[in-house]
Amino acid sequence: MRVHEAAARSDPLAALPGQAALGAPCAGPRRGRARRIAGVVGVIGAGIRTGRRRAGAAGPRPRQALPATGRGRTAALDGVSFALRRGSTLGIVGESGSGKSTAADVVLGFTEPDAGEVLLDGLAWSTAPERERRARRNRIQSISQDPLGSFDPRADVRSILSEALEAIGVPRSERRDRAVELLERVDLGAEHLARNPLELSGGQRQRVAISRALATDPEVLVCDEAVSALDVSIQAQVLDLLAELQRSTGISLLFISHDLGVIRHVADEVLVMRRGRVVEAGRTQAVFEHPQHDYTRRLVDAIPKLRFSPPTPTHTTTPTPHESISPS
Repeated sequence: MRVHEAAARSDPLAALPGQAALGAPCAGPRRGRARRIAGVVGVIGAGIRTGRRRAGAAGPRPRQALPATGRGRTAALDGVSFALRRGSTLGIVGESGSGKSTAADVVLGFTEPDAGEVLLDGLAWSTAPERERRARRNRIQSISQDPLGSFDPRADVRSILSEALEAIGVPRSERRDRAVELLERVDLGAEHLARNPLELSGGQRQRVAISRALATDPEVLVCDEAVSALDVSIQAQVLDLLAELQRSTGISLLFISHDLGVIRHVADEVLVMRRGRVVEAGRTQAVFEHPQHDYTRRLVDAIPKLRFSPPTPTHTTTPTPHESISPS
């Protein structure tokens, strides 16, 4: 399950453990010609030296090798490769600054890698000009940790959803009915259309964000810390909702989180990132039960567990929950 860094640097197209090879090497971007990859999204040897370069600012960069990291120089991503399979969930986990959110931005096309490339359905994505990506953006959507920050605070839910529907050409006369359909898919209803996001609970706002993302019928949904700001009970509801949507639509989920408990609950496969590199990858159960890398073992050991204490002989009555269960 361990990803050998030397092999990844020499052959960024090599398969991750449990994954098929991503594709064949190429000297530069191929436009309009599909390449066979193991999933709907393929990230091949992605590297970002410093900062974040907005995609499309000065045209695509050719695929190239990332120079070796020297003293005082850091890489936000360093030779990162993975495939997101159709209808599955790939979790990316790591501490703050590990590069997991940068990887999400690269997949979404918000940040252009300095090296490597991203493929969407076998076609160039990160190296394609923005005018070509624009026509395909409906196939990949995202939900963030703070949906309120992505909403117009002056708009009601109907306006938020109508804007997304307008962008894909839905006639004005059909937008209200389509908006209601989208809300019903996330267990909300027509009564929420006139509400402002500030009038909704955190869980309801996240459901509106999911419904907006679903407006374009995407193939891929990137969830970047999508439940980390929610209470535990609301987290479970949103995670169950995403799982049900995946079963009914076949959507692929790229799930970014620092919470290993959440990743274990939702992901079919998992990548563990540290300092911009993938240090371990594989099937979720195997990685959590038999971690190979020291860093992964430390993360797994840090997952909170309940310790059940047997009652002491001095108890004469049934112990209360806080007496019999204490956090480790």
